[in-house]
Amino acid sequence: MSKLMQGIATAIVAAALALPATAQKRSMDVDRSRLTIRVEKGGTFSAFGHAHQISAPIERGEVNLTKPLAVWFDVKSSGMKVMDPEESEDHKAEVQRTMLGAEVLDVEHFPEIHFASDSVEVLSNNHWRVHGQLSLHGQTRPIMLETTLEKGHYQGTAIVQQTNFGITPIKVAGGTIKVKDEVRIEYDIVLAGQ
Repeated sequence: MSKLMQGIATAIVAAALALPATAQKRSMDVDRSRLTIRVEKGGTFSAFGHAHQISAPIERGEVNLTKPLAVWFDVKSSGMKVMDPEESEDHKAEVQRTMLGAEVLDVEHFPEIHFASDSVEVLSNNHWRVHGQLSLHGQTRPIMLETTLEKGHYQGTAIVQQTNFGITPIKVAGGTIKVKDEVRIEYDIVLAGQ
């Protein structure tokens, strides 16, 4: 190989080594990923109220596995479904109508829920604290997701207050039966190809 060719080859290798590593972005497997919302009951007569379990299917999302670590996902509000395993179908349908209606999510005006990370704090090889912004009901607020990786599943929880997003928790019987302001979000995210 001539000195000119060696020089060109050396320059190409040096340039390649100087480039940052390509980001490894992976889509979420929306068929295998789960997002569950738990709404607990409160009030003086809370024994007569109902806690609610809601499925919120992830419509699309992506994780960047190289620096800077990042994650985002979208949920279509109208796709959320009341699961309440111990309730009658009629009661679930009533709760579903209320949840999607103007009193709570108002899906006609706010059709999408969006989360995007601002930063990811590495706590160990399989444990992260994800700081980001949640957009819900026309409001965007910071939240923190405590996340662990186990057998290919990114799992964790986040706590949000409904009132922080302009949602007034539902109450009946003069407020003696109501749902709590605090809502627990549980997620189990699987990446495509895993």
